[in-house]
Amino acid sequence: MKVEAKTLGEFEELVLLIVALKNGDAYGLDICNEIQEQTDRVATIGAVHATVARLEKKGLVVTHMGEPTNERGGRRKRLIRATKSGMSFLVKSRDEKVKLWGQIPELTLSKI
Repeated sequence: MKVEAKTLGEFEELVLLIVALKNGDAYGLDICNEIQEQTDRVATIGAVHATVARLEKKGLVVTHMGEPTNERGGRRKRLIRATKSGMSFLVKSRDEKVKLWGQIPELTLSKI
């Protein structure tokens, strides 16, 4: 059952952004590493897998098993790709935030 996503939590949106960044080649550990590199935050593999499962249930990502690789001892990676709905969600979310940021007076921002 697909659940329509109207809002996402901050971590869900971050994972979805990284999945989009990886353009179909994302997998759990790679997402953890990218979160740390991009945000200086630590994400556990369990948190990433749980988030991907929620995003998949909402129809924002799809997963499939990749081919076995020698570097993983013949094990396969679960690859994650953003769906059209996932990409549309990200564009809408970005546009809403840019619109709001544009309305904050420069004087207010200079006080930070």
